[in-house]
Amino acid sequence: MIQKAVVLSTGDELTTGKVVDSNSNYLADKLHENGIDLAAVLTVGDVPERLEWAWRTGIQLGDVVISTGGIGPTADDLTTETVARITGRKLFRDQNSVDLMRRMFATINRTMPENNLKQADFPEGAEVIPNPLGTAPGFHLAVPDGNRVSHLIVMPGVPREMKPMMENWVVPWLAKNRGTNKVFAVRIFQTFGISESGLDQAVAGLIKPDEGRVAFRASFPQISMRITVEGEPGAAEHKLKELSERVRSKISNYLFAEGDASMEEVVAKLLIQHGLQLAVAESCTGGLIGHRLTNIPGSSKFLKADLVTYSNESKTALLGVTEETLNNHGAVSEECVREMAAGVRKRIGADVAIATSGVAGPDGGTPERPVGTVCIALDSEEVKTSRRYQMRGTRDWIKLLTSQVALDWMRRYALKLPIEESQLFRR
Repeated sequence: MIQKAVVLSTGDELTTGKVVDSNSNYLADKLHENGIDLAAVLTVGDVPERLEWAWRTGIQLGDVVISTGGIGPTADDLTTETVARITGRKLFRDQNSVDLMRRMFATINRTMPENNLKQADFPEGAEVIPNPLGTAPGFHLAVPDGNRVSHLIVMPGVPREMKPMMENWVVPWLAKNRGTNKVFAVRIFQTFGISESGLDQAVAGLIKPDEGRVAFRASFPQISMRITVEGEPGAAEHKLKELSERVRSKISNYLFAEGDASMEEVVAKLLIQHGLQLAVAESCTGGLIGHRLTNIPGSSKFLKADLVTYSNESKTALLGVTEETLNNHGAVSEECVREMAAGVRKRIGADVAIATSGVAGPDGGTPERPVGTVCIALDSEEVKTSRRYQMRGTRDWIKLLTSQVALDWMRRYALKLPIEESQLFRR
């Protein structure tokens, strides 16, 4: 019966801080969704002694140890041989994995280096977990440990390869081996414009501990709230629906999506749904709004143009911002962004336009316009509005937060919600 898990992330790039360990966050979410208690997350570099310690510790703490990383073709990929050593297993070469690797290299007209064969070696008794997107298969190994059996699951560290393996193989395996027919019904609420503590306070007392579990996650610039209900099939989903209705009534002003959806995904869907053509004029955000929107497949259906007019000269030449406005009010002003939005909408021929200008820092602030001062404007035939905000944080945070507020304006516009309700960081 699988009740407790340990997540093991390996690689010098993690322990030196060169790469952020996003795999552990993802795996923690998946384990929580499937009712598995996460006992620990262990992160170690590519050092044999430390790897061995981490694996032995994981086996002691959890019914299953899920590892990512260390199964590539290079000399510092030590996971498989470490597992074989601590479990007393010999390595065998899986010919099917070799054939799949050779075919993968053949499709890109390249000769496979011989060191890739290392990725087809597994401890005796291991079950191979297919990797449809890469050359490194994973494996599952059941290891007797006294009166219990520990399960070791090894996957690659590349997220785009690991996640499908987790979804298609590991999650069904966990469900099969939990030892209960109860299910976990989960709903995630995505919010913006309220702090984590504020969201906690807003829903306090709505859900009793015996009804479901509530968890919060701050992932700048949005806050997620998760409700998990355990119960018999059908009953759990019914209870989740009831609890979700309670939550929606309390946080509707801040709720922009349910499920794993980003603000740009929501905006893209709404613009396509309503047949709206968008033009963007950016200064302080430097193209970030357009970047986020063009990350969404099908963005050409709604995004007509994104002009990055960083200098005053480009604001005048490309958007028609007047010299009088710049001289009297400055580039970081509501007057300027209103002309930017109107100018880009007129020149591009869009239904609606959004514009940003601000002081992202760390330099450039003045007593009148300190670092973090940001102005945003929206222009359409029926709505023309602008606001000044005072944001805080580093340069990248201010840029990201500005893009989030601008996208939230677009969401509110498409839904015909009052943009004035967006009060976060208002000056």
